[in-house]
Amino acid sequence: MTAKFLSENRVVSGSHDRTLKVWDLHSKSCMKTIFAGSSCNDLVTLQGTTIISGHFDKRVRFWDVRGADSSTNEILLQGRLTSLCLAPDKTQLLCCTRDDCLKIIDLRMNQVACTLVADGFKVGCDWSRAVFSPDLEYAAAGSADGSIYIWNIAKARTEKVLKNHSHAALACSWNPIGSSLVSCEKGKKVVLWSDY
Repeated sequence: MTAKFLSENRVVSGSHDRTLKVWDLHSKSCMKTIFAGSSCNDLVTLQGTTIISGHFDKRVRFWDVRGADSSTNEILLQGRLTSLCLAPDKTQLLCCTRDDCLKIIDLRMNQVACTLVADGFKVGCDWSRAVFSPDLEYAAAGSADGSIYIWNIAKARTEKVLKNHSHAALACSWNPIGSSLVSCEKGKKVVLWSDY
């Protein structure tokens, strides 16, 4: 379901079979298998040693790859996790959940700091992706009706709703300088938003 670099030579993958695997790129082999207890829909990595995984059982789990296979901490949310997005400063984690909201976890406190909801916003599938803007002022996610919702994080309210998809919008991504946004839908259409 997902894979991210853990370090220059290692990749971690999260699977529907409830495992996380750490892969060595030089030997092309699995170095470690972690039984996560639930299907992993997305993950992010921190400092080459920590994996944060989002699961079907509504939990965000934290793993130290240097230790045993048990998670070091977990946070229970109200809906199945569909995506995780780590803030560029690595202090916040954006979680998209099937209870039709986005949660921002403060990683310094290991607790939910903000919840983003909107009338009409519905997460379209178990792998819908939400993202932070590069400047951390906004969060964006696609909805089941094809709309792209953009929230102002500081005000915890919807800033804009973009409409140009005719199927469920699954993922979006900001240009690294924040000047444009791209989104894709189930109907194989990609939209580049440059004036929003």
